[in-house]
Amino acid sequence: ITSIMNRVRNLKNKYRNEENITDEFNCTKISADTTDNSGTVNQIMMTRNNPEDWLCFLLKLEKKGVPQMDVSLLNRLIGRYSQAVTALPAEKYSQDESYARILVRFAELKALQDPEEARDQFHLARLNCKKFAFVHVAFAQFELSQENEKKCKQILQKAVECSAVPLELLETALQNFHLKKKQLLSDEEK
Repeated sequence: ITSIMNRVRNLKNKYRNEENITDEFNCTKISADTTDNSGTVNQIMMTRNNPEDWLCFLLKLEKKGVPQMDVSLLNRLIGRYSQAVTALPAEKYSQDESYARILVRFAELKALQDPEEARDQFHLARLNCKKFAFVHVAFAQFELSQENEKKCKQILQKAVECSAVPLELLETALQNFHLKKKQLLSDEEK
């Protein structure tokens, strides 16, 4: 066990000291194993373990298919997003945009499986990252998709009250809500 622990320590130090570590985490050298990615996950967790690295890895993993059409990919993504959320302490990263994006995307993926669990994840995202307008808009969009217009409107209004930024994003979402659009933000507005 001591030998293994020493080897792990040596590997950590090696990765910390390499000059090209940013290339490693800019997703240019993602693990060749496209189904498991445990090597990449372990690498992220052993070195810097920050939201930017996790988000880069997760978005690259999402490009491997369409989660709405591939249950296997959806389950794998939910597992990896869950792992990221667990590995990143909210107290440390609540002001980090990448962390907020991870929480929102995790909730969106959960919505494809279980709307109640998704709602809980959206609450968590809003509780931990309330300064980001996109977090509130994503939750409001979820409620609108669940045909809960009253809750959708409340979420957007509370986001304005708590001064989430950018305010323009919230104003646009509210305007689209009042125009009875099914999408609070178009792709261009996002």
